[in-house]
Amino acid sequence: MARKIRIGALISGSGTNLQAIIDACESNRIDGQVVFVGSDKAGVTGLERAHRHGIASFVSGYGAIIRQYQEAPGTLILPADFDLDELWQKQNLFGPETPRQKVEAFITTRAIIEAELLQKIAFFRPDLLILAGFMRNLSPYFIDRFNNDPADPRIMNIHPALLPAFAGVDGYGDTFRYGCKIGGCTVHFIDYGEDSGPIIGQKSFPIAEDDTLDSVKQKGLALEWQLYPECIQLFAENRLQTVLMTYTLDDGRVIQRRVVKIVQAAEK
Repeated sequence: MARKIRIGALISGSGTNLQAIIDACESNRIDGQVVFVGSDKAGVTGLERAHRHGIASFVSGYGAIIRQYQEAPGTLILPADFDLDELWQKQNLFGPETPRQKVEAFITTRAIIEAELLQKIAFFRPDLLILAGFMRNLSPYFIDRFNNDPADPRIMNIHPALLPAFAGVDGYGDTFRYGCKIGGCTVHFIDYGEDSGPIIGQKSFPIAEDDTLDSVKQKGLALEWQLYPECIQLFAENRLQTVLMTYTLDDGRVIQRRVVKIVQAAEK
């Protein structure tokens, strides 16, 4: 039996996936309700969509905090539970070759911003947080505090490529420029890396010789608007189970990865 879940959304732009999810909730294709929309930018179309549907919204000031860190870092107040070394070890966005100053700036500013973001989100008591075109990486500070149980993740993202190929900000563009014959989109739970969390669902489409970048994007978006609501509904039905799988390779090496299993409703 599906439960009526409370869904929070973070956006950065037009919010077309947000609209697809709102529509799916209102037509009962998702057993849930979008209870807030947060953005890192003011004045974007996605916030207007929330307003039209009577959904609470807010803006989180990423840019202001980043500028303050650059201009007057001593004036910033860190969260009481901030631990730079712990967050440094957990993050998987920057490699060892990245200058320490860059990594420290990212971790510090994100923790300050995300502490405020968590306070705003807590008021709405969401069961699930969806990233719908949110162009900011969430840090371990946020992820650990929102995911009460690491084995039961509650933050979803949609990516415009068939992961693990073409992670990053321009999935459809990368797919097109590489000359792929198939494109697609992926919904996954987020982890400490960039588009590296366990995959929930994927949809694909053929890329024809006469396709353009714009037509590839349109094909992909049409599938995104189907896939994201479907994956959210599986979450609402309590059918997503994240498990740690262990594999032994022919050469004796042992590897582990987290995967999402879709179980029958009666099994869980």
